[in-house]
Amino acid sequence: MSHETTDTQEKDFTRNWVNSSRFLFYLQVFCILAFVLGGCYRLYNQRYKGKPEVEVQKSSEYKPDYK
Repeated sequence: MSHETTDTQEKDFTRNWVNSSRFLFYLQVFCILAFVLGGCYRLYNQRYKGKPEVEVQKSSEYKPDYK
């Protein structure tokens, strides 16, 4: 009877600090990695796509052309 009690206590998450700390460490690494990869993906999707074609009035150019 006492063997069953110690066996369940060893498997319990709250009582075995080695297993719980290992689990929490890997959970933290996974969360940080997911956050960084998600940020990189978002930056990649919203990257600068290049110079847009902007129509400039002829009168405001370097050498203006008036009618």
